[in-house]
Amino acid sequence: MGKFEEYLEKTIPEKDSLKLVKKEAEKYYKEHSLEDCFSMGLELYQSNNFQIQEVGVLLIGYSASENKSALSFLEDTVSKHENWKVQEILAMAFDNYCKIIGYEVALPSIKKWLNSDCANVRRAVCEGLRIWTNHPYFMQNPQTAIQLLSSLKEDKSEYVRKSVGNALRDISKKYPQIVLEELNSWDLLSKEIKQVYKLASKFLDSVEV
Repeated sequence: MGKFEEYLEKTIPEKDSLKLVKKEAEKYYKEHSLEDCFSMGLELYQSNNFQIQEVGVLLIGYSASENKSALSFLEDTVSKHENWKVQEILAMAFDNYCKIIGYEVALPSIKKWLNSDCANVRRAVCEGLRIWTNHPYFMQNPQTAIQLLSSLKEDKSEYVRKSVGNALRDISKKYPQIVLEELNSWDLLSKEIKQVYKLASKFLDSVEV
């Protein structure tokens, strides 16, 4: 066990502490190279403590901005972790990656992950980027965010569909007409689409196109 892992063992309590996990990961990221972040992230991911694993996932997310192997590790390995809390961190790690390189630059990766065969990968994008239109690129291009999310309106995973519906609902607060126009084009005969529609349209009852 390395010194940083020993430090985390003493610092992070047994109970869930997301705030502390994020704080320690960000502190290490600011004080070390991206190469160091990647190697340390891989080391921490081997821990039996899921919160230390979470620190590792965040560090790998930071390093993914310059390391394709890091991004692949998130997509291919972390996405298969059985702990749902680690999946929440995967979403945050992917968003950090997008934030660092810029959301427009990250579009190819966003689209790739949205088309993944793994539900956890697809969901990491939908959930990680929330609120989508709070980010500069999607703030200027809300239609792009809506179209990307809407591509999963009939996703086979209810877990993913719920995230899609909630993400569209978030966007509808600032861009109600654009979201409503998209929703009105959907075929509600599908129970899957109807579920997403119900979530996404929560605040749109009084909106006119």
